[in-house]
Amino acid sequence: MLVNRDIIVVGIQAWDIEIGSNCKNIAAEFAKNNRVLYVNSPLDRISMFRERKAERTRRRIRIVKSGKPEIIQISSNLWNLFPATVIESINWIKSPTLFDWLNRINNKRFARQIKIAIEKLGFKDYLIFNDSDMFRSFYLKELLEPETYIYYTRDNLVAVGYWMNQGIRLEAAHMKKSDLVVANSTYLASLARASNPNSFYVGQGCDVSLFDHLLVTSIPGDMKDIPHPIIGYIGALLSLRLDLKVLEYLAETRPEWSLVLVGPEDESFKNSRLHQLKNVHFLGNKPGNDLPSYLNLFDVAINPQLLSPVTIGNYPRKIDEYLAMGKPTVATKTEAMSVFADYTYLATTKEEYMECVERALTENTPENHIRREEFAKQHTWENNVIEIAKAIEKVKKRI
Repeated sequence: MLVNRDIIVVGIQAWDIEIGSNCKNIAAEFAKNNRVLYVNSPLDRISMFRERKAERTRRRIRIVKSGKPEIIQISSNLWNLFPATVIESINWIKSPTLFDWLNRINNKRFARQIKIAIEKLGFKDYLIFNDSDMFRSFYLKELLEPETYIYYTRDNLVAVGYWMNQGIRLEAAHMKKSDLVVANSTYLASLARASNPNSFYVGQGCDVSLFDHLLVTSIPGDMKDIPHPIIGYIGALLSLRLDLKVLEYLAETRPEWSLVLVGPEDESFKNSRLHQLKNVHFLGNKPGNDLPSYLNLFDVAINPQLLSPVTIGNYPRKIDEYLAMGKPTVATKTEAMSVFADYTYLATTKEEYMECVERALTENTPENHIRREEFAKQHTWENNVIEIAKAIEKVKKRI
């Protein structure tokens, strides 16, 4: 365990974002036994103008104009820093030399703000935990001189257009100079080892407390008339991440099955052939607290992930939610899914998906239900942070 340490957390997501965040969950878990400074990324010049009407941006502009960084205490051991600086928007720059020169200037501005908070809070011998902020925090190890510098990878960001230009070069260099790299999937840990041998798979935390079938007491109105067996998916319906062909094949080949899709659709899904099939039910986006009631009625839960450089290494948190409710689960076979191999059915083709769903329907015993629940409930944020601490200790012993 990490205990009585000072930890600085930087990353690509601010504390006041409206979506879930691994980094925030890890920081909150760190703060149970340590002092933690969670640093919001500084306002960049383009966002300052493009998003100037948003309240989050207006607040940051006010802080910049004041000239004083704002430190908000979130809990007894956790503080959130709003930097009082603006950095230049440089991702469009093609020249590595020019990009690096401007990036160093950005990093110096950022580091000065963090130093102010360090002095005010009296942080000593601190660790820096960097959640994939490969550009803005590239020089923080040199500028802030932490006792230990940890780079955290949870998505293959360099496969995404925004990060690809300079990220392929800089993330590898960032990992190389870090004391260690930790990853939430075995695939990403394997990629990281090409840059830094001190790279570790530390698992993924997940709060599955809501996903307990014993807590479900109602049946959603839009599910009451859907016949079983129900094959279901919960999450954003994005053609970039989900295989439409698999869904179409399942629905067309087994018209006696009900395919239930819970989540917002992109244009490809809205225009897909699925909307013409009577056994396919699009239920739209639902509040998070209602999702267990929908999942509880699934006979089989699926995650037909479309394989691409963007998705192949992702840790699928929804699998933990499916399994926490004991649901038979069929998912696309990837290296990241290897940790679930003994508790799920894994497929690579639409035909294999069909076979796996059929097996899942027939093999759903009470014993398997319990096994799935118990496995998913091991994936806590506490265990995630324990694995990060173990990785740090391993590196210290090697030095």
